Amino acid sequence: TQRVKQIKLHFKASIMFYLFQFSLFTSIFCVSLFVVFQDINKRLSLPADIRLPDGYLEKFNLIGPALFEQPISRRLRRVSLSEIGFGKLETYIKLDKLGEGTYATVYKGRSKLTDNLVALKEIRLEHEEGAPCTAIREVSLLKDLKHANIVTLHDIIHTQKSLTLVFEYLDKDLKQYLDDCGNTIHVHNVKLFLFQLLRGLSYCHRRKVLHRDLKPQNLLINERGELKLADFGLARAKSIPTKTYSNEVVTLWYRPPDILLGSTDYSTHIDMWGVGCIFYEMVTGRPLFPGSTVEEELHFIFKLLGTPTEQSWPGISSNEEFVTYNFPQYSAERLSNHTPRLSSEGVELLSKFLQFEGKKRISADVSVHHPYFSNLGNRVMSLPDTTSIFSLTEIQLEKETMRPTATPDPGNTHTHTHTHTHVFLCGFF
Repeated sequence: TQRVKQIKLHFKASIMFYLFQFSLFTSIFCVSLFVVFQDINKRLSLPADIRLPDGYLEKFNLIGPALFEQPISRRLRRVSLSEIGFGKLETYIKLDKLGEGTYATVYKGRSKLTDNLVALKEIRLEHEEGAPCTAIREVSLLKDLKHANIVTLHDIIHTQKSLTLVFEYLDKDLKQYLDDCGNTIHVHNVKLFLFQLLRGLSYCHRRKVLHRDLKPQNLLINERGELKLADFGLARAKSIPTKTYSNEVVTLWYRPPDILLGSTDYSTHIDMWGVGCIFYEMVTGRPLFPGSTVEEELHFIFKLLGTPTEQSWPGISSNEEFVTYNFPQYSAERLSNHTPRLSSEGVELLSKFLQFEGKKRISADVSVHHPYFSNLGNRVMSLPDTTSIFSLTEIQLEKETMRPTATPDPGNTHTHTHTHTHVFLCGFF
C-alpha cells in the first residue's frame, strides 16, 4: 500500500512537472508570437486589433525575420499586406447599401481582418474616363492624413470595374445628429464638436491641405461623440496661394462671399467661413445663409453682416459682379441677437469666422486657443494628433434630448429608420 502511494505521488509530481513545462513553453510561444505580431504591426503600420490569417505568422517565422531586419521596401510591404488580405474584395463582407451618388455607391460592411464595421465606397470606373479625379484626390490626400478628427482610410481595392475605398464606419453625420436632437444640440456639445472640427482642420491646414467642401453632411460623428472630417473629394493640397482653383467649390450655403463673387485667389481661409456657418447652425438649429442662388446667398449674407463698402472690404466697389447685383445698403445686425444660446466669447469667435475678406478670418490653429474653449482645460490643447479628446476624463459629452422618431428627407437618398441609430455617409458622394 505504501509503495502504491509513493507511485501515485511520483506520478502526480511528474504530471505537474510536465504541465508546468507545457505551460511555460506555451507562455514563451505566446510571448514570441506577440513580439512577432507587434513587429509585423509596427513595420507594416497595421491596425492594433487586426487578426492575422492562419499560417501567416508561421510563414513569417520561416522567411520573414531576416527580411524585416532590414529597411522594408515598398514592394515587400505591398506583398506582405496582400498576403494578410489587404487590397482584396473578399476581405470585406457587404451588409447594407447606404446610398448611391453620381460616381459611387456606399455600403456598410464588415472587415474579416478586424471584425469591425467599415464603410465601403465603391467607385465605378468607366473605361473611357478611368477613375474620377475626385476619387484620386481623396485617396492621395487621405492616405497621408492621420488624425483623430479625420476619417481613416483603411484600405484601397482596385479592380477592372471599380475602385473601392474602405473607410472607418461612423454612426451618423452632423446633419442627422441635429435632426435627431430636434435641431437643439446641447451647448456644451456644440463646443466639443466645434473644437474637434477646428482640431482636424488645423492639422490639414498645417499640411497645406484645404478641404473646400465643409458642411454638416461631411462631418461624421460616432456614439462616443468623436467628430471626423470626411469627403476630401474636392480637397486640394497646395504649397503657396495660387489663382488656379475653381470657384465652384463648397456647397452654396457654406460658400464665402469672396468665392461667390468669383475669386479664385484663396488659401486655407476658404474653409473658415464654412466653420462659422456650421457653428451658427449647431447653436441655432437652422442654416445661417440658406440661399438657392448665388445672388440670394449674397443677399442673405449682406442683410445680416451689412452690405460691404470700400471701408469694410477694400476693392469691393471694383468687383463687376458685386456692382451688377446692385444690392440694397444694409446695416450690420448684432450676431448676439441671432444666437441667444451663445456666450459673449462664442459670439466673438463666430464674428471672427464671418469676415468678408479671407485674410481677415481667424485661422483654425489660432481658433482652438480662443477663450471660448478655455473651460475645456489645458490638457486638451496638447494631445497627440491621433489621440481623441475623449481620452481625457474631464472631456465628456452631455446627454442630448433625442426626438422619438426621425422623418425621412425626400431629397435624401440614404437609408433612414424610425430608431435613434441611423446609418448614413452623406459626405461620401
